[in-house]
Amino acid sequence: MSDACGCGSDEPTVAGQESGESEGREPERLWEVSELRAAAVAGVLLAAAWIVGWVDGPAPVQLGLEAVALLVGAWTFVPSTLRRLAKGKIGVGTLMTIAAIGAVVLGEVGEAAMLAFLFSISEGLEEYSLARTRRGLRALLSLVPEQATVLRGGVEMVVAPGELRVGDTMLVRPGERLATDGTVSSGRTALDVSAITGESVPVEAGPGDEVFAGSINGNGVLEVRVTSTAEDNSLARIVRIVEAEQARKGAAQRLADRIAKPLVPGVMIAAALIAAVGSVFGDPLVWIERALVVLVAASPCALAISVPVTVVAAVGAASKLGVLVKGGAALEALGRIRGIALDKTGTLTRNQPVVIDVATTGGATRDQVLHLAAALEARSEHPLARAILAAVDGHTPAADVEAVPGAGLTGHLDGRALRLGRPGWIEAGELAEPVRRMQSDGATAVLVEADGQLIGAIAVRDELRPEAAEVVARLHRDGYQVAMLTGDNQATAAALAAQAGITDVHAELRPEDKAALVGTLRTQRPTAMVGDGVNDAPALATADLGIAMGAMGTDVAIETADVALMGEDLRHLPQALQHARRARAIMLQNVGLSLAIVIVLMPLALLGVLGLAAVVLVHELAEIVVIANGVRAGRAQPLPSAPPDAAAPAPVDAAAVRA
Repeated sequence: MSDACGCGSDEPTVAGQESGESEGREPERLWEVSELRAAAVAGVLLAAAWIVGWVDGPAPVQLGLEAVALLVGAWTFVPSTLRRLAKGKIGVGTLMTIAAIGAVVLGEVGEAAMLAFLFSISEGLEEYSLARTRRGLRALLSLVPEQATVLRGGVEMVVAPGELRVGDTMLVRPGERLATDGTVSSGRTALDVSAITGESVPVEAGPGDEVFAGSINGNGVLEVRVTSTAEDNSLARIVRIVEAEQARKGAAQRLADRIAKPLVPGVMIAAALIAAVGSVFGDPLVWIERALVVLVAASPCALAISVPVTVVAAVGAASKLGVLVKGGAALEALGRIRGIALDKTGTLTRNQPVVIDVATTGGATRDQVLHLAAALEARSEHPLARAILAAVDGHTPAADVEAVPGAGLTGHLDGRALRLGRPGWIEAGELAEPVRRMQSDGATAVLVEADGQLIGAIAVRDELRPEAAEVVARLHRDGYQVAMLTGDNQATAAALAAQAGITDVHAELRPEDKAALVGTLRTQRPTAMVGDGVNDAPALATADLGIAMGAMGTDVAIETADVALMGEDLRHLPQALQHARRARAIMLQNVGLSLAIVIVLMPLALLGVLGLAAVVLVHELAEIVVIANGVRAGRAQPLPSAPPDAAAPAPVDAAAVRA
């Protein structure tokens, strides 16, 4: 999750903990944030007090309204500040508390109430900018079936996944999910492993092959020897990584607190020294009063409110651009990023395999090969089938179609016996070289046979998004280091990376490998991970910043990430980075101005040049300036036009791809 915490909050919220806002739900709307509700009440009371004073009403009534406003505003940060102090932790809330007390001691209850009112607004805005419902881990756990079939003593038994033991033989029928990791002992099939590796094309599995929890069995019956318990399988490890990394991020401090850490004790020590030394060499009452004015002068009101205002403005503008940014820490981190790790499937690619090449032999034409293949695939839901069917204008379903697990399909059309399947089950013969070339281009090759005669080979590949190369080129121009991470094989990864203009390629990675690699990249430069699936969740959580492709991504990717690109246009990525850099620059401007105000006011208060009223006036003017500057972060330009070739991509000639 985002690594921010409120100035006055007790502890940062981490994965699995409840927000201080409510017992079981984080706020989704402004009026659901308790700090903002308290600020509204305090504001009304202060306005009423001002009106009473303006009309020369009873002084006790005005003082009472100011006192109640102070109590309401202080409720949002004083209790948590005291709890933090009890644990030896200080922050902006500490100094705000002392400043409010100092103002009360000086008899300026109204000014103390104003400080509490402004700070409660900053607390509420920060809470609102961070509040997001996190349901991602449930999406992971739902990949495990509620029951599994196991063979014990030659008898089939249905058990809960938690009852599986290492060494058990698990029976997995077509369409079922694997309950845990294991090794295939008998049977062949095509497994949908997208939840584990992100691979877009189902993977053939047979005896001796390792299979993972959450994978969906294709059309064959498998016997799988269990190699890990439900508590230690692939999905369980993903959950542990996500929880650990979210906890790490949740413990970090936000920008204002990082600055306040040395500022607050410095101001407190300075005020104490002013009171002590001044009392020795002068009138104690005068110097104690000056020390308290110095405390008020040093109260970082502008600092406290400037960052949340900038965050809300920038996050709101980003949402209009189709970019969801989860809070100030995420926005600040996005502006610091210098390295981008891109997942391949569904991020750089469409996750929609298409036919890119057809090789023929025996006098057959390209159309004949595709139509015979489409006849066999007419009623299949296999991703390869959808790609082949999309490549023909029309087709006649074959008769007597049968699936050969782990191999392909057989059937009849117009009296001809047809076969379609992987190389090895059908001999490539004179098409061996074209098939090898297809595979080196990162495509999946299937062979087509009619009446025992090989007639062609079809290459299917998940193609790049049309804007991918443009986006990578822009990232490079902007000074970002770009790497591609994927669970696909090395040939597929290398071919598509070359098209996209990426030279740093890491292939055949499992979720744990992606997370470990991102951890390594983070040691070199601030790194963001961009992904779209469950398999990307650990890497998204491990990175300095996780960015999910929201429109295509799973719940866990969106909820684990700090930023989500809600559309399918990858050009939102460099746009979001540019927007965040500008917003972060505005944040730093506000922080610099806020600190400058404190630095200037403190000596003037110390020398008695400015009294409490003048100090508070300067603070309030500074707040207006930083708020106005922060609002500038709400300006953002939409993308100029739709991505090139936004329609479905046409088949690509393999020779052109290789060139």
